[in-house]
Amino acid sequence: MKRLLSLSLALVLALSLCAAAFAEEPGDLAYITGKGTLVVGMTLFPPMNYYDQSTGEFVGFDTELALLVGEKLGVAVEFIEISWDAKEIELNSRNIDAIWNGMCITEERAANMSMSDPYLKNSQALVVKADKAEAILADIKGKTVVAEAGSTGEGKLLGTIPDDETTIVPPSEYFKEANYVPADSMAKAILEVKAGAADAALVDSVAALGIVTPESDFTDLVVNLDNNFGDQFYGIAFRKGSDVTAKLNEIIAGFIEDGTFAELAAKYNLGDAVIK
Repeated sequence: MKRLLSLSLALVLALSLCAAAFAEEPGDLAYITGKGTLVVGMTLFPPMNYYDQSTGEFVGFDTELALLVGEKLGVAVEFIEISWDAKEIELNSRNIDAIWNGMCITEERAANMSMSDPYLKNSQALVVKADKAEAILADIKGKTVVAEAGSTGEGKLLGTIPDDETTIVPPSEYFKEANYVPADSMAKAILEVKAGAADAALVDSVAALGIVTPESDFTDLVVNLDNNFGDQFYGIAFRKGSDVTAKLNEIIAGFIEDGTFAELAAKYNLGDAVIK
């Protein structure tokens, strides 16, 4: 009897210590402000996060927006390039504090992470060689299509991200007889098309229009936005249950009200993507 009583007391003590430990665990906002750094996970692609070719400076819409939010929070912002396919692992292991890189909000992501209010509109674009565009868009059967692993484009193509009322042409049907190959990033997916290793890239319209410009090395490519694959919206992700999300929404709402957001969007030619 004494032995059972001792075991029960030990178990109660252990549970009490665990509860105390969890009670002392700081909230996400306190954790980030306490260490003085907001670590942002991202991949490189214009106009969101990229290096300016002429100056070498790290710039972009999401880059500058994150820095402005960091100022409001009173913390430095550190950017870390991650594998997009491992973004949730990076977040939950606290290697990063936020995924802030033109990420589409989906049901699955909203269930597994704390998503901000939507802040930009997006759609899926097909990038193809200009001299082959007509033939490829007329018949995608047997063609090689690339998309970033873990991206919305991949999810739409494979049918793992459900369509909604904005979808006119289901991507999983459109690409069902194409040969799909994943790429490390949207920028690399577009490079595969330029190099002739793929026939088409399915990427965010924001990325496609930011990469394939008259001033770029991709003038032999075209961006097709007439596919009607559906609308998406960008959001910023934090750990599930994070109290940073509400604070971020408040700060960005202030930027929208005072015109900072619209000014930054215009700087990166994203005026049409701003949610009205």
